[in-house]
Amino acid sequence: MDQDIAQILITEEQIQSRIRELGEELTREYAGKNPVIVGVLKGVVIFYADMVRQIKVPCQMDFMWLSSYQGTSSTGGMVVKRDVTVDIQGRHVLILEDIYDTGNSLDFTYRHLLSKNPASLKICTLLDKPERRKPGITLKPDYVGFTVPNAFVVGYGLDYNEQYRNLPYVGILKSDVYEK
Repeated sequence: MDQDIAQILITEEQIQSRIRELGEELTREYAGKNPVIVGVLKGVVIFYADMVRQIKVPCQMDFMWLSSYQGTSSTGGMVVKRDVTVDIQGRHVLILEDIYDTGNSLDFTYRHLLSKNPASLKICTLLDKPERRKPGITLKPDYVGFTVPNAFVVGYGLDYNEQYRNLPYVGILKSDVYEK
């Protein structure tokens, strides 16, 4: 798999260091609030597991599963394959996301969860790719791990056709891999 990576953008060590920092911030933010931490599957799984272990307050875990990608392209349409099972009305909710790219899925997730009347709703994304944001998407994440350039990134949960998720770093995929 490493041979398909043009450049390692964020090392495993950098990721873990930033997650510890975010964990400290989120621990302070959610002290005494027993938040519901919602992960957006599948890409968030590795980040989610590492992140929740760094949040040192009681919390409840839940997941949503959306679909909007085919290969390297976002279809723009959103399908909820699995909704949250926790009643979040009146609860403090934190969305964990792997990457804030076009904004379509995160905007949809945010509006969907907001309709369930949480006490608060915040967003923590591992990666932010602002150059790809669609016009009209104005949602801003509350916590960002790293800002990345407009390149196709994989690893640490992010995939290309369900491959490369298990890389311990975030790398830029060689264009000849996905242009075949």
